[in-house]
Amino acid sequence: MNNSTTSTAGSNAPSANNDSTKSKQILLKDIGAKWGKFSEQELGALKNNDDLVTQVVAKYSIEKAQAQRDVDSVMNGRQI
Repeated sequence: MNNSTTSTAGSNAPSANNDSTKSKQILLKDIGAKWGKFSEQELGALKNNDDLVTQVVAKYSIEKAQAQRDVDSVMNGRQI
């Protein structure tokens, strides 16, 4: 019985991980569409929403408050 539980958990994990990966790819695509100055490598290196705000301020020379509003708008409650 213990092996079937492990087997079931193991079969669910890749699917959940795959969904998470797809969601992150869609999110990074949305970010790249909004802020075209980011390379794929820079997008992949983003750690969280605050990191994105910092990068937007640096790349686009806008104030942090405006960058935060823009990021909040694109992220719409999602997290990197």
